[in-house]
Amino acid sequence: MIEEEAEPEPRGSTKIIGITGGIGSGKSTVSKLIEEAGYPVYYSDIRAKNIVNDNQQLQQKIKELLGENSYDEDGFYDRKYVADLVFKNDDLLLKLNSLIHPAVKLDFKNWVPQQTTPFVFKETALLFELKLNKNCYKSLLVTADDNCRLKRVMDRDDKTYREVETIMLKQMPEKDKVKLADFIIFNNDGLEELEEETKRILAEIVSL
Repeated sequence: MIEEEAEPEPRGSTKIIGITGGIGSGKSTVSKLIEEAGYPVYYSDIRAKNIVNDNQQLQQKIKELLGENSYDEDGFYDRKYVADLVFKNDDLLLKLNSLIHPAVKLDFKNWVPQQTTPFVFKETALLFELKLNKNCYKSLLVTADDNCRLKRVMDRDDKTYREVETIMLKQMPEKDKVKLADFIIFNNDGLEELEEETKRILAEIVSL
């Protein structure tokens, strides 16, 4: 839901690899495996969660847009309340993202120069939807069969089939993402297979 807009990424000598995947694909697991291998990963949604809590000016703008209840009694961003408001209201979602985009974009630009590896990875759910892949050196898609993704999310988030299906239908079809990706990891099997495939793809990327 919270994503940065498609604007030029920091360049220089550091090569940025975009990591993406639909809900239940396993992109977060792959990102963690890459991080464990010694490469920095910028988790867009996690960083955005911190920004909406830490940036007081942004907090005020969000409250003006969505009301005081967008933050709980302890002053923390209420993701469930906000999600309920914007999930079926594309105009409201667009306005919310237009508030958050500049802060996330600046955060990423400040993050890249702090890294010391020749490759950094940026995990973002809407890499292709927002055309952020055009500003990355390469893109990595983590994907899986729809039924596999459905079951994972139902088990993980205790959601119904219909709830997960509704989320998936709002996302770009996997077949379209496959056509756009430079590298693809198919995550239909177990963790051991995913670890091996991630290791293989990572070796290909860093050899470029």
